[in-house]
Amino acid sequence: MKTREKNKKVFRVIEEMKKIGVKVLREDKWQIERELVLKEEKLYVLKDKELRVEIIQLYYNVLVARHEER
Repeated sequence: MKTREKNKKVFRVIEEMKKIGVKVLREDKWQIERELVLKEEKLYVLKDKELRVEIIQLYYNVLVARHEER
């Protein structure tokens, strides 16, 4: 699977963290919070072009749908 190959190192880190029950690793560089993986306090998204495009589209659709009340 291409995604797994591209993210092999990340999968290995996450698996080790879960195995030993650690939620924070390397002085907050890696965190697991509610099944989300954070790297340096930012959401880590797999290196999968289709997934990244979908997330960006969802993000901008939410921004466009919002409007400010004046």
